[in-house]
This record gives sequence, structure tokens and C-alpha cells, in this order.
Amino acid sequence: MTDAMTATLLQKLGDGCEQLALELNPDQLALLCSYINMLEKWNRAYNLTAVRDPLAMIVYHLLDSLAILPWISGQRLLDVGTGAGLPGLPLAIACPQRQFTLLDSNGKKTRFLQQVVTDLDLDNVIVFQQRAQHLVDNTGFDMVLSRAFASLDDMLEHTVHLLADNGCWLAMKGSYPVDELSNLPAGIELQSVEPVAVPGLDAERHLVILHRQQHRA
Repeated sequence: MTDAMTATLLQKLGDGCEQLALELNPDQLALLCSYINMLEKWNRAYNLTAVRDPLAMIVYHLLDSLAILPWISGQRLLDVGTGAGLPGLPLAIACPQRQFTLLDSNGKKTRFLQQVVTDLDLDNVIVFQQRAQHLVDNTGFDMVLSRAFASLDDMLEHTVHLLADNGCWLAMKGSYPVDELSNLPAGIELQSVEPVAVPGLDAERHLVILHRQQHRA
């Protein structure tokens, strides 16, 4: 990638973060652009994402992921069905104090992610190649995230054993998922559905926040 293209990517990313009222330092912005550079290179051979243009990746991948930062909390977070690392990798770069686990069953995607973690020296990211229903974690995650990972029903079924007692699920969706929300499994409560505005993206985005039902005395 040329220096001019890198400068253009940094400018677009910086402008988008400013619109989202996110304060990322120059090192974080540089890491995010390095990730996009690696994704664009690997994508030519391994088809990791349908988005080919690096400038479009800034909007559709980075800003789309970073837009949910206001709702991120807790210390241990799991990105299930992470694919090319979304939203987990951008969030991990933006939140170095939190620990992110990226989970996907696709070997070429997890190999790419491991290379990114190594090259960018991201010591707060762990990558697993496994199906969510087979992952064992005795501590439990404070948040389980997903972006375009099947239906809410499937996400909940495959990850309910991974959520800490007081944790919550964050599911990134496009339009308001009326049908999916009308059919939530027993024991699961809807906390809220937050509309999310992504700079440069003329499409609906919603963040669905769910948690276990609290047993009241």
C-alpha cells in the first residue's frame, strides 16, 4: 500500500472517529490501518471479506465495529463468529485494557487473525479456531459479541454456557430484528435495542443487548 493511500485511510478513519466522538491516539489509528492493509492483502488470496476496497473497509469494517464502543464494558469479551476479526479486532485496538477472545471455526480466517495479532503485537487478543458450542471457558465472559452471526436464537443457544452470570450479549444487526426478538428463548431478556449511526454508511444498524432473566425474590 502506498504512503498516499495510507494517509488517505488515516484521514478517513480519523474523520469517522471524530464523528463518532471517539478519541483514539495516533498509534491506535495506525494499528487499525495496518490491520486493513493486512486484510486487503490476504483477501486477494483467501476471500476473507466481500468488501475489496480499503477505503470501503474503513467504513464497513472499522467504523461499523467502532460505532458500538459506547456499549462496551467488562474485562473479558468474546467475539463469536468473528470472521476476519469483526468487531473484535477493532474494539481490541481501541480498548487495550480489555481482553478479547476471537472465535471462528474457519481455519483460514483464524490463521489470518493470528498473523494480525502477532504482527501488530496485540497482547490483549486470543484467537481460537472452534465452534462456539464446543468452546470451554470456566470463568465466563462479561460480554459475548456477534456481527452477522446467524440468528439471535442460534447465537444464544451456542453461547449461553460462555456468558458470565451478570454478563450480556451484544448482537450487531442491520434493520430492527422484529421477528427474531419476538421469539427469544426462555430465560433470556431483552435489555434494549440501540440504533447505531455509522459515518459514511447509508444503511440501518441496530445493536441488540440481551441478558439472562434475573430471578427475583
